[in-house]
Formats: sequence, C-alpha cells, structure tokens
Amino acid sequence: MKVEITVPSMGESITEAIIGEIIKPSGSQVTIDEEILELETDKVNQVLYAPQSGVLVLSVNTDDVVKIGQVLGHIDTEAAAEAPPPKKAHEPPPKPVEKPAPEPVSTESVRSGIKDFIQEIEEKPTPVVVKKAAVVPTGGVSRKRMSKIRQVIGSRLVEAQQTTAMLTTFNEVDMTSVMALREEYKESFQKKYGVKLGFMSFFVKAAVSALEAVPGLNSYLEGNELVTRHFCDVGIAVGTERGLIVPVLRGCENLTFAEIEQMIGDFAVKARDGTISVDDLRGGGFTITNGGIYGSLLSTPILNPPQSGILGMHKIEKRPVVVNDSIVIRPMMYLAVSYDHRIVDGKEAVTFLVHIKNCLEDPTRLLLEV
Repeated sequence: MKVEITVPSMGESITEAIIGEIIKPSGSQVTIDEEILELETDKVNQVLYAPQSGVLVLSVNTDDVVKIGQVLGHIDTEAAAEAPPPKKAHEPPPKPVEKPAPEPVSTESVRSGIKDFIQEIEEKPTPVVVKKAAVVPTGGVSRKRMSKIRQVIGSRLVEAQQTTAMLTTFNEVDMTSVMALREEYKESFQKKYGVKLGFMSFFVKAAVSALEAVPGLNSYLEGNELVTRHFCDVGIAVGTERGLIVPVLRGCENLTFAEIEQMIGDFAVKARDGTISVDDLRGGGFTITNGGIYGSLLSTPILNPPQSGILGMHKIEKRPVVVNDSIVIRPMMYLAVSYDHRIVDGKEAVTFLVHIKNCLEDPTRLLLEV
C-alpha cells in the first residue's frame, strides 16, 4: 500500500513553503513517526514525519517551492529497501610465474660503468637553485541559501528602519529587590507551580503596568488612524538555530507570575523542538527582548512593525552606584525602549521606561498595581 505525504496546513496566511532539508533520502527504509523532511515558511519551520513504516519515495528536492496540500511523495508499506550489492567472493592470488635466473655480470664491466658515471657527474655543471615565493593558502568561501525565515527577518528589519521614525531612550535599574524576592521565594514557587521563578515574569508584569499608564506604546497606525489596544499581548523574542521568533503571551493583564512563567516555558520547548505554530506568533502589541542572556551590556532594539514599542533587557552587572550619598555595589541592568516617534512623544517614552524602572526597584508596586 502507498501512503501519500502532503504539505499540511500551517495557518490561514501561509499558502506555500520551501523544502528546507531532506532528512531521509528517497529510497530509505523509515519507521512510523520518523523525521523525513523539513518545510520552511516565512513564519515557522515544520518537520514532517513518516505516516507509516516502509520505503520512502520523494518527488521533490531541496529548495523546491511547494503549495499547501501538494503531494511530496509516498511511503510504500509493502516494499523493502534496496539491499546493497553482494560483495565478490575472495579470489585466491595468482600463482607466481617462474622466470629464468639472470646471468652474472662481469666484475670488469661493473668497474668500468662506475668510472664513467663518476666522470659524468664531475663534468656536469651545478644547477642554480631558484627560490620560489611561498604560497599563502586562502580559506576560500562558502555559499548557502538563506532560509525563508531569515529572509523575512531581514526584510522586516529593513522595513522598520525605513517606515518608522524609530528612536531609543535608555535608563538603568537596580535589580537588588527583584533578585532578593526571587531568591527568597524561588523554592516555594517552584514547589507549588512546577516552574522556576525567572526575571522575565517581573518584566512582563512591569511592562503591562507601564502600557496601562502610557497606552501610546500599545498603539499602531492604520492608514490615518491611530489604533490603541485595551489589552496587553506581549511578544517575547526567542533566539533559535533557525532565527529569531516572537511567540506572544496573550492577555498578560490577567496573567499571574506563575502563568507567565509556564507559558514562557512551553514556548521555549516548542521553539527548541521546532513545533511552534503560526497562531503562537500571530499578533502582539509590544515586544520584550533579552540580549543579556548572551552577555549584551547595551543595545538599541529594533521595532517589530506595526508595533510602536519594544523593551530591551540586558546583562545584570555589579557596578558602584550612589545610594543616600554613599557609594555601594549594586546589581545593575541597562534598559532600552525603542519607539515610533510618529506615535509616541519623547516624554511618553521616558515616562514609560521610568515606570518600568520603578516597578522593578519596588516590586510591591506590581502586587498593589500602583
């Protein structure tokens, strides 16, 4: 029996995909649920699995553009994989051919030959040695096609630079209170909810509070109209081997710390396994990106159109700061907010970032919602 392999539906907005990697070549013996190839789209990558066990027969090649529902090949459940050709039987070596023994050479003829050879060498001029220039090896170059998701990331970054009036404002936050609160409750939190208490949930809650106070950063332009969201869907930028993706935490204004951490954990697993869906990435009114996990001390995050704001987190580093006229060592983090100046004034952006700073330096604000 032949079981067809087709391109599955991957969301309403996706109509085609590219054959990114053929994991199992045509003619291979595969087992049910074994990975056979990977599809690339402008939003997500999706691995296809063998629907049955048998011999895989593919009718497509790497880099082919395919439509949703298109047949890519089939699994022949009754055929067996081609066996390698049998090795030739070991043949015994041929018998040696008998040859007559060589006749002895006279001693006098040998001496004469040696004298002639020495005389020829002495008369021959010594050749001039010409040194050649040392050859410096080069590393060469390599080429490969950019993945579909990498192409889209590039075009959207250029779009953000060219179609928005992007500006960035900076501040720094003392993470002492958040780190102390996390240290005190991390064990009981994990025991009760089954997830670790990370820093991101504090930043999401602080961003929600700031978005409610300064709604301009939760707005976007649609023609000549300014559309303001009265809910907080926050995208969390996640770096993967395939590129940057931004899954969205929906309704963050109604989520607890535990729910936020659980959703982030689920997205991390999906991103690692390549099972994240288009619905997980759709929408989003504001984005948070954390370059600090890679060691970034300061950066200017680029907007994710049509959003009007993005918050950049960075590395926590102990630095000397002045507190009550005394110099003390505190765990400090630089914060950056990039915003669309067509929608958000500088005063609003600074107010927004200071609001986040205040929430993090005094986390009780997040509980009291002040």
